[in-house]
Amino acid sequence: MKREQYSHMGLLKELRERNPDDFKNYLRMSDSSFNTLLQAVAPRISKQDTCMRQAIPAEQRLIATLRYLATGRSFEDLKFSAGISAQALGRIIPETCNAIVEALNAEYLKFPSTEVEWKAVAKQFEDYWNFPNCLGAIDGKHVRIQPPSSSGSYYFNYKGYFSIVLLAIVNAKYEFLMVDVGKNGRVSDGGAMEQTFFYQQLKNDQLHLPSNSDSREGMNYVFVADEAFALHKHVLKPFPQKNLSRERRIYNYRLSRARRVVENAFGILANRFRIFHSAINLSPIKIDSVVLACCVLHNFLRCTSSASYMPGNMVDREDIDQQTVISAEWRSEPNGLLELQAATSRNATIEAKLSREKYVDFFNGTGAVDWQSAMV
Repeated sequence: MKREQYSHMGLLKELRERNPDDFKNYLRMSDSSFNTLLQAVAPRISKQDTCMRQAIPAEQRLIATLRYLATGRSFEDLKFSAGISAQALGRIIPETCNAIVEALNAEYLKFPSTEVEWKAVAKQFEDYWNFPNCLGAIDGKHVRIQPPSSSGSYYFNYKGYFSIVLLAIVNAKYEFLMVDVGKNGRVSDGGAMEQTFFYQQLKNDQLHLPSNSDSREGMNYVFVADEAFALHKHVLKPFPQKNLSRERRIYNYRLSRARRVVENAFGILANRFRIFHSAINLSPIKIDSVVLACCVLHNFLRCTSSASYMPGNMVDREDIDQQTVISAEWRSEPNGLLELQAATSRNATIEAKLSREKYVDFFNGTGAVDWQSAMV
């Protein structure tokens, strides 16, 4: 009943007026971004006052949720600053995460569905990373969780803790194009990918990808991935590191250069939303909502406050003169997102191998860049 007097609302009012940087650090977004987000989600989370008591306002519900995502604090800890009981927070936070996804998903996590949209993604990769015909970078991570009761070893991963899998496709600007979350932690990168709706559509040629007649050099439009994924006519992966020829080393470098966007997207996500640094103690369906909300907020903040949300030191940078890659700051600290276990090797189709060889020839021929030989 004395929430307004003793909660963090008074502090936030002071920060809004006098310390905008601290306000941004507290909620991971500026005042203007917060107001835009509140306007979008308020209709979905506002409750009606009753004769018994006033409902918790939408603003306080959203602030408590953002603080939970930003810190990963337990509900028992968060209740002291929010002035909301742990039991109420257990309902409010998943509900607000669902509202964030519903309100922002259509605009900020839109998966391409036409040739025109795919070509726009490919143009960004060519403009930003000198990689033509690229439709996205694929990767997956483990998200640490507290195991649900009676789940046994279902969520137990190869590193010896419990997790769910977060799989994503990222564009050239570090924004998520597709997010799939909820697979149990025992699966590999390739295994998680094959269970997604995306992979089923890719396998059945239902993604409406542009034809080769519209691509550079008549090559396949492709997604770039690491060694854990299966080679496919539309999925490129690097060559094994043993006994690499110079041409294949250059191909691996160019592929890695484009694929770093997904590594950096995950790194920024975990750095900004520290919920990923602790084992999330919710039911699996609520964990899915929390993770999806963080991914949607990542894209939202990339669009509304890009410079402050993702400064230059938060992504890998290349120093061509020194022939080295300057690592992003997020790499210097541990985080809760762990690489997935590599899938067992499988024989790729001849078509998939020929597709990769065309890119080897391209990066060593007409598609070569001045500095690539120095970087390998």
